[in-house]
Amino acid sequence: MIPRYQRVLFYGLLASIVLMALFLFYERERVRKRWLVKADSTPLTAPAHASETSVIFDLASDRDGTITAVQRQLALPDEASVRARALLDRLMAEYALPRSDHPLAGGAAVDDVFLVRLPMAGDTTATDESGEMAVVNLRGSFIDQHPSGVETEMLSLLSMLGTLHANFPEIATVRFVVDGKTRETIAGHVDLSRLYPALDTPAAPADLQPAP
Repeated sequence: MIPRYQRVLFYGLLASIVLMALFLFYERERVRKRWLVKADSTPLTAPAHASETSVIFDLASDRDGTITAVQRQLALPDEASVRARALLDRLMAEYALPRSDHPLAGGAAVDDVFLVRLPMAGDTTATDESGEMAVVNLRGSFIDQHPSGVETEMLSLLSMLGTLHANFPEIATVRFVVDGKTRETIAGHVDLSRLYPALDTPAAPADLQPAP
């Protein structure tokens, strides 16, 4: 016969374990939802009434190391920075499709795009350049999965620069950051720490073209 005090102790411990498990489950779900909201709080979906518009994607090809301008019809958000973000994410999604000429891993690639008017006030290094600077905040998960190699990294970079240039002619320069911080390279080769001109990448100057 089990003494009464041991039964009481056993059931008390059992109830404590169940309550602790429920509490931990609740806390885990609360934290998960908070991170999901934090990770992507900007709507990328175009409004339901938005009509499709013509956009240009500068698509890269690993087969011959070229960039080709391709026209698409898309419905995009109206706000310029959100529109730029949606456009770059859609561009990267093209590379995740089967039989892509520049295969990359799927998933969201861009957290934010910030547009800053040039020249910036208080910038002692500013030139007479006018227009806007786009600060593209890439996701670390996208960069961590990007294939390594001079050509494939440069083609991804040129593709983004050219797509921004074709659809946002007011953008003069582009700076890339990863998870909000400066990163030296994409995957060990192409410099991400410098400021790049927004340009027509099919006719990009030699110092911005991938090595043959």
